[in-house]
This record gives sequence, structure tokens and C-alpha cells, in this order.
Amino acid sequence: MSTATTAESTGLAPVRTDSLAELLVAKERPPRPSAWQASLTFGWRAMLKIKHVPEQLFDVTAFPIMLVLMYTYLFGGALAGSPREYIQFLLPGILVMSVVMITMYTGVSVNTDIEKGVFDRFRSLPIWRPSTMVGYLLGDALRYTLASVVMLTVGLILGFRPDGGVGGVVAGVALLVVFSFAFSWIWTMFGLLLRTEKSVMGVSMMVIFPLTFLSNVFVDPSTMPGWLQAFVNNSPVTHLASAVRGLMAGDWPADEIAWSLGWSALFVLVFGPVTMRLYNRK
Repeated sequence: MSTATTAESTGLAPVRTDSLAELLVAKERPPRPSAWQASLTFGWRAMLKIKHVPEQLFDVTAFPIMLVLMYTYLFGGALAGSPREYIQFLLPGILVMSVVMITMYTGVSVNTDIEKGVFDRFRSLPIWRPSTMVGYLLGDALRYTLASVVMLTVGLILGFRPDGGVGGVVAGVALLVVFSFAFSWIWTMFGLLLRTEKSVMGVSMMVIFPLTFLSNVFVDPSTMPGWLQAFVNNSPVTHLASAVRGLMAGDWPADEIAWSLGWSALFVLVFGPVTMRLYNRK
């Protein structure tokens, strides 16, 4: 069928095929997005997924509130004499525990997208390869911040009073978000390595539970047996909880902050390249 005949049947003005091809070829291509722009785009995609499935916010809203209320009133009287006294020690630690625990959902999201075939389309795009993973983690960093705000609000209602003021609280949350961003690279690796999201969650729980519960989140490690203190005092979660607790109390625990940032750098340097190698070979 000729171009003129097609135009007559559709009621549109005739357009020569060769002219259209020349127009498409002559038109300039848009500039390739930078690594930062591509990462932000995928981060925004993660936010849009929450918009369409708001139940995903359950783990950063209802779950943190439940933990604060449960542990404050369950252990407060026995460990500190009253819930109000205990929450001064507990809240920074339980904040660290809650945010670190929800980092595993990054791996679950990655695994789900792989099963749906979404990543096959991403790999065909002319973009910085790690931007898909970095975008996931940037989107989750906002979720970590939201969880922190929710828990701090509940804590203030229950009587938590940080001596470090707004500056100390902001510094503590910022350090926690940086650590969680780095820690999430572990779960992106598992999300690419394991075949199902249930497997990702199972392995994640096996790693997270010992790290968070065998720490100084709930009690001072000095009351523990010596062999257990050796593990607890060198745990990345212990260093992070001590740093966040100190910042919110108005101190500057330089050693603990350095350890937390060191652990963060280690996670990125080790698990970042492994994740991208798995991603390129998937």
C-alpha cells in the first residue's frame, strides 16, 4: 500500500517515508544522563512504588511504634526503675535496631524486580550501570529517615529528652542513614544472589537478628559474660548505637563515629563491587 493510499484511508496528510527517516536521523539525541541524574531517577521510581502501594510504609511506621512501646514498657521497670528513665537509654538504640532491620527490604525489592524481568530492560539503557542499585538505596534512605522521625516523635511523647538538642538528634539520624545506606549493599547482593524473596528474607533475618540483639541496644555490655562482651563490643551495631546515643546526649563520641563510618566504608567497598558483578552477570 502506498503512502498516499494510506493517508487517504486514515484522513491524514501524506508524509513521505524517506523524509520522515531523514528527520529522525537529523534530530539531535538528548544528552546522556549523568550518574547522579540516573541514580535520582531510579530513586524517584522507588518513591513512586510506595505511592502506588502505600502498605510498604508499614515497616517504617507501625513497626517502629510497636517496638518503642513494647520494649519501653516491657523492660523499663525492671532495668531502669521506670519506663521514662529507661527510654533515655533505649530510644537511640531501638532507633538503630529498627532502621537496620528494615534495610533487608532493599534486597527483597531487588529480587522482586529481577523475577519480573524489569532489570533486563534497565541493562539495555545507556546509563551508568550502578545507578539502578544506587537509586534503590537512595529511595530507601528516605524511608529510613521517615522511620527515624516516627520513632523520635513517639519517644518524645513517652518522655525522651535528648540533651544534645535538635543538632544532636539530626547528627545522630544522619549517621544512622549513612550507615544504613552502606549496610543495604549486603541485601542488594543477596537479592541478586538468591532465587526467591523468601530466601532473601530468611538469610537477612539470620544475619540481622544476632547483630542487633547481641549489642548494647537494650543493656550495657558490662553486665554480660566476658566471651559475649568480646563479640558485642566489636559489633558494628554496637558502635553505631553508641555513636547515635552519644550524639543525642550532647557528646561527641569520636571513636564510635569513626568506627561507624569505617564500617560503612567497608560495606560499600566490599559489597558494592560484588553486587555490580552479580548484576552484570545476572
